[in-house]
Amino acid sequence: MSSLLKSFTLTAFAALLLSVPAFSQTSAIEGMVKDETGKPLQGAKVVFERTDIKGHYEVKSDKKGHYGHYGLPLGTYTITLEVDGKVRDTAKGFRSGLGEPKVLNFDLKAAAVDQQALQKAAETGTLSKEQERGMSKEQKEAFEKQSKAREAQLAKNKALNDAYQTGKTALEGKQWDAAIESLNKAAEMDAKQGAVWSGLADAYVGKAQATPAEAAATYDKAFDAFKKALEITPTDAGLFNNYALALAKDKKIDDAKVNLAKAAELDPPGAGKYYYNLGALLVNSGQNDAATDTFKKAIELDPTYADAQYQYGVALAGKASTDAKGNVIPQPGTVEALQKYLELKPDGVNAAAAKDMIAALGGTISTTFVNPNAPKPKAAPKKK
Repeated sequence: MSSLLKSFTLTAFAALLLSVPAFSQTSAIEGMVKDETGKPLQGAKVVFERTDIKGHYEVKSDKKGHYGHYGLPLGTYTITLEVDGKVRDTAKGFRSGLGEPKVLNFDLKAAAVDQQALQKAAETGTLSKEQERGMSKEQKEAFEKQSKAREAQLAKNKALNDAYQTGKTALEGKQWDAAIESLNKAAEMDAKQGAVWSGLADAYVGKAQATPAEAAATYDKAFDAFKKALEITPTDAGLFNNYALALAKDKKIDDAKVNLAKAAELDPPGAGKYYYNLGALLVNSGQNDAATDTFKKAIELDPTYADAQYQYGVALAGKASTDAKGNVIPQPGTVEALQKYLELKPDGVNAAAAKDMIAALGGTISTTFVNPNAPKPKAAPKKK
């Protein structure tokens, strides 16, 4: 071959080499997407993020729930399933391969079960070997973080419970200062525990009564604690009742009535009881006029409240007057209240006192009162 021909041949061969395209290695990943009921999910977006070098690819599942990308560069991917714009499942470190497509299925029902299992494992602090093997590095780190948070929460809960129980025991033993110290400690740990604030309020009320010299300031602290407790449990009728009683002990009668009205509104069947409690407190503190009004309110709310009827009668009896001849003139409603008590509780502990007062006031004691709970007499045997 001549040198000219040889040169031409080599040049042509080089041109041929330059014209051959440089083919890159491609791979494919496909799979099925199922919803929480196990049915194929259409329109779910599958996102491929290449992690070894930059690369972003997306496909959507068809009406059969199938998806596939058949031109992915060979590499390692984080593959995310998105439904309605929300990430529902993720596979990290997924390696594509040459030849047949690699398969990655998304089953939202199974994913939910796995997530619940991991959540339970985090709550108990135990992880099975199978669960551990199936977790990525990031998942393991997240699990450890959650487990540590759980341990810290358990420790906090124990400290809170210990402080509360210590305060409650001191409260029951009327050790007011010790109760206040422990319950304040519990409130600092968690200010959203209504029982803590309620107990603290009771402790301050107890201390206020035990140390009259400090009563004004101590009652103010009690009222603040009641308010915080009611912010947390605003529908607790008993708490409003206790707040009202504390206000009455500090002679804030109008404020007490406002809170009693709220208790009665929240618990209509117990309304009479709430006003009766206030009336008893007022009697014991020598506030007889206010007590009379309160007992009257109690029987208006519950006419069958026997003890309230009796106390209302007693309160009115104390206001009886005498005329020029020395005759006793009872206040209107006095005898009627005492008679009603006897009607409701003919064998009650105050029955004898009620009868004596009625007689002293010039009233007539009915002889028709019977105990509604008394056993009925047996019928006479029939003659044969």
